[in-house]
Amino acid sequence: MDPRRVFAFLAMVFGMFMAILDIQVVSASLAEIQAGLNASADEISWVQTSYLIAEVIMIPLSGFLGRLLSTRVLFTSAAAGFTAASLLCATATNMDQMIVYRAIQGFIGGGMIPSVFAAAFTIFPPSKRAIVSPMIGLVATLAPTIGPTVGGYLSHALSWHWLFLVNVGPGILVAVAAWKLIDFDEGEPSLLKRFDWTGLAAMAAFLGSLEYVLEEGPTNDWLNDRAVLVFAIVMSVGGIVFFWRSLRSAVPVVDLKAFLDINFAFGSAFSFVLGVGLYGLTYLYPLYLGRIRGYDSLMIGETVFVSGLAMFLTAPVAGILSSKLDPRVMIMTGFLGFGASTWMLTSLTADWAFGELLVPQILRGISLMLCMVPINNLALGTLPPERLKNASGLFNLTRNLGGAVGLALINTVLVNREELHYARLSESITWSNPEAMRQMKMMAQNLSAHGIDGGTGALTQMMGRVHQQATVMSFIDVFYLLSLLFASLAMFAMLMRRPPAAAAGGGGGH
Repeated sequence: MDPRRVFAFLAMVFGMFMAILDIQVVSASLAEIQAGLNASADEISWVQTSYLIAEVIMIPLSGFLGRLLSTRVLFTSAAAGFTAASLLCATATNMDQMIVYRAIQGFIGGGMIPSVFAAAFTIFPPSKRAIVSPMIGLVATLAPTIGPTVGGYLSHALSWHWLFLVNVGPGILVAVAAWKLIDFDEGEPSLLKRFDWTGLAAMAAFLGSLEYVLEEGPTNDWLNDRAVLVFAIVMSVGGIVFFWRSLRSAVPVVDLKAFLDINFAFGSAFSFVLGVGLYGLTYLYPLYLGRIRGYDSLMIGETVFVSGLAMFLTAPVAGILSSKLDPRVMIMTGFLGFGASTWMLTSLTADWAFGELLVPQILRGISLMLCMVPINNLALGTLPPERLKNASGLFNLTRNLGGAVGLALINTVLVNREELHYARLSESITWSNPEAMRQMKMMAQNLSAHGIDGGTGALTQMMGRVHQQATVMSFIDVFYLLSLLFASLAMFAMLMRRPPAAAAGGGGGH
């Protein structure tokens, strides 16, 4: 192997790591950013949403840009732009500036992610897949998992500005390395003459609106909210125009023909579900620890670090197994393991802490890596080189969309089931329930002994307990649903065709 290409690839992998990490790096530190920018509770989620919407538009577009400009120009521009936008985010003084800068950061950074997947399958022979595929799989799954941990430490030890400043030094190095070392392809400027601008506008409207509807729908009662309704209409029109143009245009923004390859179609579907599990649980663990256990960002980071460690240690094993085992067996094992890890969480109580969450988190980390490596190989390993840039954009998009859809459904279930459980639990706490009365009396006596109004205080405490219990029960409902989803998908893995020479090269040659 040419050492120059290996170093170029490592620089690209590091750039991708930063771009994916930055989705979740703010998630444990939103309270600090909110205080720093005087933002309202409703506005603060846009620190993540604006980044995601912009990134989701760029990821499929990057395939076309890679062919137009060359990997070298696209990746260097993306790394430099991402670094500049990170610096802007650190200087933001109000919420409007932060939203704009985060959107720029997400859009430009999104160009780095698919380029790495395409490069991995272009410059390395199939015999090296057992090393390369686990590496990109590890980065794509580890970055969102350790994001809250890294963010928690940075904002705790320094300040929230360092969530963004930390990108500047490495970002400059990645941009310089990419410009000096990448040389695997040439750009095709002639593509610009036939570029489908209508398709681009339709895709931006479709994906941007879809992300907005999924993000804001659960908390705003879906289509009963005017803004969500308007964006749902824009999404529908944009989607129809985008798919029409993609199938009719000579040089479409996104070439959807890759989905005609059965393994790419299945691989993308699995990647979508992997996104649900990856982003869904990266969201649920900190939410539980913050809301029920009252942990701060640093404590949350220390608790959820285990999954990332498990992934890191499993990656080389998954690489070795991918060259020896039928990838369908690996995917099935991974999905069953993931289902088992969420099934363990169905006995959750309000007292669970690091010890109780340890085994489910380790199992989740191992299972994610077992799935990720063969899914990458199955989806991209059998495509011809000229279709890889475009296909890797689509493949990465499915994972991000899976995350967005998963979070919307999880939030909807949490809100609806919490209301239902709260109503049911409240019904059983009546004057005729001797156990409830006994506990109320004990609380009242305890409060009165401390000079507080016992009756009112006991009622407030009891309501708090019921609320907490209802929240825990709604978490359990979500874990049941995730367990069912992954167990049923494990069965689907065996319906795939085994790719040619899967055992020999971890996913077959071109």
